[in-house]
Amino acid sequence: MDKYLICGLGNPGDEYQGTRHNTGFMILDAFAKASNICFEDKRYGFVAETSIKGRKIILLKPTTFMNLSGNAVRYWLNKENIDQSRLLVISDDVALPLGAFRLKSSGSNGGHNGLGNIQQLIGQNYARLRMGIGNEYPKGTQIDWVLGHYSEDDMKVLQPSIDNACEIIKSFALAGIDITMNQFNKLGKK
Repeated sequence: MDKYLICGLGNPGDEYQGTRHNTGFMILDAFAKASNICFEDKRYGFVAETSIKGRKIILLKPTTFMNLSGNAVRYWLNKENIDQSRLLVISDDVALPLGAFRLKSSGSNGGHNGLGNIQQLIGQNYARLRMGIGNEYPKGTQIDWVLGHYSEDDMKVLQPSIDNACEIIKSFALAGIDITMNQFNKLGKK
């Protein structure tokens, strides 16, 4: 059975739940809920598994904290013997407006510490889905913004993108990165 690793970035702990930096966790939680599966506390992360049309999907929410996410990604790629071309990492991105998203087959970390750590450990040739969280914060307060909680109004803007992200996960496993980018990136522009 072909295997895929889908990693949503975030920080473990109740204090980070619902924060902009945990958007990757939020998407995997939505995907798991829709798939009627639960996460288990395993080495380096919370892990859940499902299958779609003969493909095994492993969801990973690292418990290493954001800046060491690469340890969890590398461990689970190796443990499950998953080729890096079947890895999709989902992260927040201050450079994109709230509700926008962009899927890429590879690229730089764009200054994101979680992506930066993954890049240090496995390189930059893996698919990533960047979810816009906006950048409407005063100069010098980026950390407060990123670790701040979404408002109800923010969630009204974000929810359709979370729904699209769940469809992107399925398409990535079933149709591949190129077809998925062509199909979904036009929906992520704001």
